[in-house]
Amino acid sequence: MIIRVMKYQKKITHFFILSILVSLSTSIFAADLTRDQIVEMLKNAKSGETINLRRKNLSGLDLSNLDFQHADLWGADLRGANLSHSNLSGLVLDLTVMTAINLEGANLSNVSIFAVSMMRSNLKGVNFSNSRVIANLSNSDLSQANLSNVKWGADMKNQPMGLMNTNLKKVKLVGANLSGADLGRAMLMFADLTDANMENATLHSVDLRSANLTGANLSNADFSDSRMNDVTLNKANVKQTIFKRVKGVDTLRGINKTKNFNSAIFE
Repeated sequence: MIIRVMKYQKKITHFFILSILVSLSTSIFAADLTRDQIVEMLKNAKSGETINLRRKNLSGLDLSNLDFQHADLWGADLRGANLSHSNLSGLVLDLTVMTAINLEGANLSNVSIFAVSMMRSNLKGVNFSNSRVIANLSNSDLSQANLSNVKWGADMKNQPMGLMNTNLKKVKLVGANLSGADLGRAMLMFADLTDANMENATLHSVDLRSANLTGANLSNADFSDSRMNDVTLNKANVKQTIFKRVKGVDTLRGINKTKNFNSAIFE
């Protein structure tokens, strides 16, 4: 009898815990504002005025095709929101939450994104040029995105809480422009960089294990001290590409089918 009562109490306890979690998740995803309200705020903003959306819960909203250049979105919750083709150029988006966000075709040039989750997001064709990003973008789609001259590498002079680097594990960067990009110490395991332009990119100490760089332009890119076990390089352009102290050189796939192999720099 006592055992049956204990089992019943345990089931009741689990039920209440589940109910609390459901209610919390519901409140978490209840947006503070509607699209119409935000459109009105942006429309009625006075010249030079900054629209305060700091720490606002905007999760799940359709905010596509809007100009947020004069808005403050620091720390906002944008989980599952649709900001496709919107203008966020130059914004400080540090500590925002952007998991599963849709930013397809959006302008995020010159933005700052620090300590942010952008996992499982649609980032196709996003303009990230000249941005500074330290975030988790694993399993996101950045096909055809513009990452030219980005600074997404770890700042080794500012690591008070341990290594803070950019996570690009299992991302799609097919046809993306990474020319002049700094991705130092980034995680790119299983990333698809097919036909990506990585000319003059800095990739010191990057983890590229099992990444696909088929047809990529790697001319003058620097992979010094990186992990490149089982990386695919079929038809990649390795003109003056630096592979100094790279781990896994003997496992590189298609290295004999690369372009300008004789000018590549190994050590």
